[in-house]
Amino acid sequence: MRAIWKGSIAFGLVNVPVKVYTATEDHDIRFHQVHAEDGGRIKYDRVCTVCGKSVQYADIDKAYESPEGDKVILTDEDFSKLPVAEKHEIPVLQFVPSDQIDPILFDKSYYLEPDSNTPKAYVLLATTLERIDRTALVHFTLRQKTRLAAMRVRDGVLVLQTLLWPDEVRAVEFESLDGVSEPRSQEIDMAETLVATMSDDFDQTLFKDEYQIELKKVLDEAVASGTGKVVSREEAAPAAMDAEVVDLVAALQRSLEASGRRAAEDNGSPAKAAPAKKAAAKKVAAKKVAAKKAPAKKGAAKKAADKKAADKPAAKSARKTAARKGA
Repeated sequence: MRAIWKGSIAFGLVNVPVKVYTATEDHDIRFHQVHAEDGGRIKYDRVCTVCGKSVQYADIDKAYESPEGDKVILTDEDFSKLPVAEKHEIPVLQFVPSDQIDPILFDKSYYLEPDSNTPKAYVLLATTLERIDRTALVHFTLRQKTRLAAMRVRDGVLVLQTLLWPDEVRAVEFESLDGVSEPRSQEIDMAETLVATMSDDFDQTLFKDEYQIELKKVLDEAVASGTGKVVSREEAAPAAMDAEVVDLVAALQRSLEASGRRAAEDNGSPAKAAPAKKAAAKKVAAKKVAAKKAPAKKGAAKKAADKKAADKPAAKSARKTAARKGA
């Protein structure tokens, strides 16, 4: 547990240093709101209805609107001027009989731990409360909110239970109970007999939250079997890896997958298909050789044509010379 408050109990002229811990916790399975189509988390944004912009929490004040529609805005400075109990002190107001506190008034519970090297004053106060069988009424301020609280002892530890103010408990008046006749004595006797057969000492461990147990089973079975809309958590790539290294790893992975697919195809193909593949490979090779030889033949023919064209003027000149000599 982690302490949420530190201070002292003011018991007359005696101060008892204590730490405050939350005494209870909710065991309900927590769910997040997600987009039904792709499972993405739903986020909420603080948007101003006047300017339409997102507003940071530090820029938010509190406003009160009266039944007539008048709006009053208060800042943190305004709240700091209000009278509150000492932030780090739990003053004891009085001690009252424990059975006079209606259980409907109990709100939240906190454990108090001694916060001193010699917790003698803490033990003295706890022992005194147990012996007199009374509950101490105190003021307790947490998060700028002052509450009336009951301080009692549970298993040798001081427990603080905040109480609701009287106007926070609703008055009840059910018209359906008006004019109902009193039950007969025979009915009361039978009801008391039934109560006697069902009476026992209170043992909290005998009772289980069946709904949460069954819900947990449903979730565990869905995750184990992979059925339903189970979205596995994606593992992010290590931040220290260079982008080029990541690309290389991805390329190698794709190469291995492609190689595996080719090997699977080769193993699954018939044996007679091998000669056909070899014949097709030979044809492709022959085409490549022919394509390489074709440019060579065209180059040789061009050279021969150029040489023949160059020899024509020389032959013509030799014929003219021979004719002159014969004349």
